Amino acid sequence: MGEERIVLVYDVGTQSSRALLINNRGEILAKSQKHHDPPYVSLNPDWAERDAEKYYEDICACSRDLKKHFPDLFGRVEAASITTIRDTVVCVDRNGKPLRPAILWLDKRMAEGKPKMSNLIRMAFKAVGMEETANLQFQKSHCNWIRQKEPEIWEKTDKYLLLSGYLVYCLTGQMADAAASMVGHIPYESKTRNWQKQGALTRPVFPVEEEKLCRIVESGEIFGVITEKASADSGLPEGLPVIATGSDKACEVMGMGCIDKETAAIGLGTTATITFNIGQYMEPERFIPPYDSIMPGYFNPEFEIFRGYWLISWFKKEFAEKEVVQAAEEGCSAEELLNRRLEEIPAGCDGLLFQPYFTPNITMPTARGAVIGFSDRHTRIHIYRAIIEGINFALMDGMRLMEHRAGHRFREIRLGGGASQSDQICQITADMFGIPTVRTQTYEVAGVGCALTAFVGLGVFRDYQEAVDVMVQKRDVFEPDMKQHAIYEKLYESVFKKIYGRLEDLYGELGRIEEEF
Repeated sequence: MGEERIVLVYDVGTQSSRALLINNRGEILAKSQKHHDPPYVSLNPDWAERDAEKYYEDICACSRDLKKHFPDLFGRVEAASITTIRDTVVCVDRNGKPLRPAILWLDKRMAEGKPKMSNLIRMAFKAVGMEETANLQFQKSHCNWIRQKEPEIWEKTDKYLLLSGYLVYCLTGQMADAAASMVGHIPYESKTRNWQKQGALTRPVFPVEEEKLCRIVESGEIFGVITEKASADSGLPEGLPVIATGSDKACEVMGMGCIDKETAAIGLGTTATITFNIGQYMEPERFIPPYDSIMPGYFNPEFEIFRGYWLISWFKKEFAEKEVVQAAEEGCSAEELLNRRLEEIPAGCDGLLFQPYFTPNITMPTARGAVIGFSDRHTRIHIYRAIIEGINFALMDGMRLMEHRAGHRFREIRLGGGASQSDQICQITADMFGIPTVRTQTYEVAGVGCALTAFVGLGVFRDYQEAVDVMVQKRDVFEPDMKQHAIYEKLYESVFKKIYGRLEDLYGELGRIEEEF
């Protein structure tokens, strides 16, 4: 590889922000992390907001911490890059100052009404069964809620940015964002990797004025350079280039080395996802566009479970007080103690099945969580394992749908995200999917993918294939136990895949009763 090269990566998640020094061999040389306390504020039920300035303050604090404790490494940084959570929006005025707190991806407030469409277009949506989906997307779009409920804020908004774009502005003074970061309720066209034109079919669903949209940059290109103010805030030298990469999930795909269409990337994070890289436009579900890959001309069709491994935090808070206390005494995490106990429970949890849709998506708008099969043999550890299996069952739904639409089978799975640190969860995943499951050299795969993209932009590597070959290494391979897989396959085909269809009407009725009272 020749000489060691170093970039600084900012990785902003729901729960924390991190700054990492990563070299061109994919090694994390140093890391600083600041937890968001609290991760968000809910002024009303189902709201999730956080002051956007706090994200900037957090990454700068992490950066200064690295400079303090690793001055030699910090002094060799050649560029900075940033990856963040998706669908988190910030309204800024003409001076780049946030006009209100950022609205996070898990916020569930709803706008009123329907998109303003011609009768002809509405009839076209209705004919293909997508009218209600278009209406729901309009209502879920934060731009429409702000326009309706806070019109004075919308009037003052000079740019409507994703969190990634806001942080790019804070560092460089440029109102820009990466094409591979364009994931949210925004008027973006993945086929052209640019903003939708005014006459686009779905433009009325996301009616953000053209002048409120920022410049879009391709991954590997330079956004701008660290400003004098950002240098004072972060400790980075003024004039250091800031390179465009992509969203956290787009970077995860690269950081796991998933650049061929037969290798699936599963992210075991706050949102659980399964995605892959393909060189053709392919909708993961009918009329649901794929996200843009970091690699120009490629796409990342994705199936996601909102609040996926957030459910582990929920379980720990509600049911695992014993493990929390014990973990404090032993100097480890409660999750580690819970994961050891997974081996006490057989595959299929003695007939206990968990449906993990605590937050529904646009194709299952009325879905909720459900647990079926309870009996007197079940314990709270059964519930814990059922949560993990339930998330994987739901991801299996997504994998099979994408295999059908793409016309090929996946031959390998790569795992990333915090839960991939658990050997037990990795093995359960391999057994459930029935194909080899790989853990790479670090669970900080988004950071590695972000750094990898920056090095391609710096010309350290010829292309993404060479970068992956050098920077991503297989650490562990979990081979599936096919006897266990047969149990899971039977449960999936005979029970799990039928649950939502049987309960859909009841979920809808519950929602109507809640609204009534």
